[in-house]
Amino acid sequence: MSSAPLFVPEHTPPDRPREGALLFLARGMDVLVQEHTDGITIPTGAAFPELAAAAHYLGALDGVDCYAAGFAKDFAPPDGYKVVAARSLFKRVDDARFAVAGRALAIVEWDLTHRFCGRCGQPTLLVPGERARRCPVDKTPFYPRIAPAIIVLITRGDTMLLAQNAQFPEPMFSTLAGFVEPGESLEECVAREVKEEVGIDVKNVRYFGSQPWPFGRSLMVGFTAEHAGGDIIVDRKEISEAHWFSPDNLPRIPPKLSIARQLIDAFVERVKGPAAP
Repeated sequence: MSSAPLFVPEHTPPDRPREGALLFLARGMDVLVQEHTDGITIPTGAAFPELAAAAHYLGALDGVDCYAAGFAKDFAPPDGYKVVAARSLFKRVDDARFAVAGRALAIVEWDLTHRFCGRCGQPTLLVPGERARRCPVDKTPFYPRIAPAIIVLITRGDTMLLAQNAQFPEPMFSTLAGFVEPGESLEECVAREVKEEVGIDVKNVRYFGSQPWPFGRSLMVGFTAEHAGGDIIVDRKEISEAHWFSPDNLPRIPPKLSIARQLIDAFVERVKGPAAP
């Protein structure tokens, strides 16, 4: 049985050619891929040597160097290459490459939006050995932005609370989530977001796990919590409807790539037992 690919992150690029390196080219939430009759692959530095030469080193995936670079809006992909939504890579490439692609999105966005100092307007410079840019005048450092957010599954007996976000492009129910405010602990954020969005109180807030989520430049910190009181009253701004669901009566839920689905699946397994192999 083969082991999963191993990614080792690093900032400092190695002193070796980049022709054989994986080159994750990103623009906004899109990436460039090479199309084949049997699927897609990530381009190599040999295909885009100029972009590879100025790319940010991400680390090595099973010993293969990985770089990230941006491409312009008017960039015309050569024959055999296509710009696709980064989300669409899920299950089309292995999980390790999907994760590195997400990392590339964040690094390219950070590099693009911090070319100039926000205090004095001077061009910033890359800091050797760090993932940072620094103003040469006032020495202000600029690091990749990561916005912490909580995501929580609330349970009541053998049921769970799932809600439909008013902004979801397709009908789907998921767990509650929200960004952490300044001066707020993660647990306080859980209580506030739940109260604001569905009007109930929670107790026994417990850490579940975390997931970097490049599609919102965030770090999702997962929790479970139990219903402590109150009836569901949705805010109608972020949440259009919310209900208690049993494992045998689930609506359409998020795909398996998300921590929301991991929270749901873990609760279903706790109530019903492990799924049959």
